[in-house]
Amino acid sequence: MTSAAIYGCSGHRLTEAERAFFAEAGPWGFILFRRNIDSPDQVRALTDDLRDCIGDAEAPILIDQEGGRVQRMGPPHWPKYPPGEAYLKATNDPLAARELVRLGARLMAHDLKAVGITVDCLPVLDVPVPGAHDIIGDRAYARDPATVAQLGRAAAEGLLAGGVLPVIKHMPGHGRAFADSHHDLPVVHADLATLDGWDFAPFKALSDMPLAMTAHVVFDAIDPKRPATTSRKAIRLMRDHLGFGGLIMTDDLSMKALSGSLEERAEASLAAGCDVVLHCNGDLDEMRQVAGGVGKLKGKAGKRAAAALARIVGEPEPLDEREARDRFAALLAGRMDAAKGPDVGEAQA
Repeated sequence: MTSAAIYGCSGHRLTEAERAFFAEAGPWGFILFRRNIDSPDQVRALTDDLRDCIGDAEAPILIDQEGGRVQRMGPPHWPKYPPGEAYLKATNDPLAARELVRLGARLMAHDLKAVGITVDCLPVLDVPVPGAHDIIGDRAYARDPATVAQLGRAAAEGLLAGGVLPVIKHMPGHGRAFADSHHDLPVVHADLATLDGWDFAPFKALSDMPLAMTAHVVFDAIDPKRPATTSRKAIRLMRDHLGFGGLIMTDDLSMKALSGSLEERAEASLAAGCDVVLHCNGDLDEMRQVAGGVGKLKGKAGKRAAAALARIVGEPEPLDEREARDRFAALLAGRMDAAKGPDVGEAQA
């Protein structure tokens, strides 16, 4: 039976120890990072192998493919995409930016689907405030909730059209955090009305999406004792107030914002109401600890997982790849310095 976990792996190919662990643990899915990426043929072989070792040809395989500084697949085999903020800068018009964001996401979905990746941890719906930590920074589409929601939906639509599931993140909002949750536990002191009008707004607007990732952030107004990932109050707010009915996964359990053993972190996250836990670094000993705190994916969580996978379209929306890449590059012309990347018209051979 499937367990309520998503795991990473250590390299370009599975080790025998990893294969044996995954076969026994039976995770719902897997996540890839740059350490797992070499060539298209290699990535395709790895995604096939991951699914084969748990006997599930439909198991979701995730990646963080945002563009900018968060892009796991890049040159020479895949194009370099710009960060979220570059789209609005390139057009100076939210409606034009929306078309550009959707096109970029559709192209990313094309890249991912070709190598067996079916979930992209995008869009970023966090709305930065002045002085916030740069961990979000240029990953954000804009500096106001309405535009973030509009462009975030465009990204989600582009991914879905290409047969890839989007993950809205980091719910209920990381844009007000003054620390990087990879290293420290951020605490947000804003009142509930402020959060509701700013941080929560894009997540409410995209509450119909299939998957969401939590923020390892303490919100005093929700639960002053626990970060959202392990807070029953915060997860209830995501369900009842934000209206999110899809599958909720944790952000990476190995991040230093969380405390306790990895087994305790997994247990606390699931007890709070998360459906699935995520462990990313590919450390087998750590994954075994996480597995000790993870039960089966069943009940309402199991139904949400099945409903999410049912959103993957059988046949992606038709795409003339060369025309789409040329159009995407033309729309971004002259702004690639801001996007921190080379020409996206063609991946280098």
